[in-house]
Amino acid sequence: MIDLRMIDTTMTQWLMTALLFSSIVMGVPNPQTDDKKPLGKDHSGNQHFDHGHHNAQYDHEAFLGEEAKTFDQLTPEESQRRLGLIVDKIDFDKDGYVTLEELKDWIKKTQRRYITDDVERQWKTHNPDNKEKVTWEEYKKMLYGFMDDMDANELEKTETGMLSYQQMQNRDRRRWATADQDGDDALNKVEFQAFLHPEETPYMRDIVVVETMEDIDKDKDGKLSLEEYIGDMFHSADGEAEPEWVQNEKEQFKTYRDKDGDGFMNMEEVKSWIIPPDFDHAEAEARHLIYESDEDADGKLTKEEVLSKYDIFVGSQATDFGEALARHDEF
Repeated sequence: MIDLRMIDTTMTQWLMTALLFSSIVMGVPNPQTDDKKPLGKDHSGNQHFDHGHHNAQYDHEAFLGEEAKTFDQLTPEESQRRLGLIVDKIDFDKDGYVTLEELKDWIKKTQRRYITDDVERQWKTHNPDNKEKVTWEEYKKMLYGFMDDMDANELEKTETGMLSYQQMQNRDRRRWATADQDGDDALNKVEFQAFLHPEETPYMRDIVVVETMEDIDKDKDGKLSLEEYIGDMFHSADGEAEPEWVQNEKEQFKTYRDKDGDGFMNMEEVKSWIIPPDFDHAEAEARHLIYESDEDADGKLTKEEVLSKYDIFVGSQATDFGEALARHDEF
C-alpha cells in the first residue's frame, strides 16, 4: 500500500507552483513595493511572504531546487564554504560576478532538475518493470487500492481544507485523462510528466486553473469573490488588525484581477492571475535575490555579497540541491 503522503505530494506539487503566481499583477514584481505581499508558494508549499513576513525558505527552494535535506545538518561555516563553490559554478564566465542572467539560468537549471528527478522517482515507483506505459488501472490500484476496503462514508470524509479520498481519485482521473494525448488510458513517460507537473506543460495549463478554482471557490458557484480571493492568502485571528498588504491585495483584485468589474473573477480572469502571460518566475526570483544581497547596488553579486547573505540562499533548511553539495566527488 502506498503511503497517503505520496498522494498529497503528487496532487499538490503542481498546485503550489501554480499559486506561485498568485500575487503578481503584471511582469516582474518590484521588491521595493511588493515586499509585503505573498508571492505564492513553491513546490513544498512555502509562501514567499507569509502574512507580511519574508519566508527565506522560499528563496532556498528557488535557488537550490528540491534537494533540501543536507544544509540543516551543516555548520554555518560549512554552509558558506559549499555556497561559495556553488557561486563559482553560477559565475559561468568566471569574471568574479554573478549577473542576473547567470542567476536566472541557475534557477531554471534547478527547476528542471527537480522535475526530472521527481518524474524519474515516481515513474520507477509506479512502473517498476519499466514498461513503455503505465495504465490508469495500474496507477489507481497502487495509489488508491486501499479504497476498495472503505465504505462510502469513509471515502467522502473530509477534514478542513482537505479533499476526501474519493475527490483525490476523481481529480487524478481527470488529470490523467487530460495528460493522455493519444487517448489510450495509459501514459508514457512524457505524458506522465505532464500528469505530475501540469504547470510546466502548456496543454495542461487549463487543468491547473480548474483545480485552483475548485480549491478557492468555497461556495462552488464557479467564480471567485473578493472574500474567497483574500481568504486563500490570509486568515485573521480574533482581534488581529488587517495587514497593509491585505488592503493592497483588495485593491489589486478590484483594479487588475476583476477585469470586467462584476465583483468576481471568472475562469479566464483566474488564468490571467495565476498564469500571467510572459511572466518568468526564474527572472523574478533572480531579481529578488539580487535586490536582497546587492550591497553596492551595481546590479550584480560578488561572492562576498552572496556569502554575507548566505542565510537567504541556503539557510538552516536548505533545499535538496544541497544533496549535490554533499557529494565528495563534486566538492
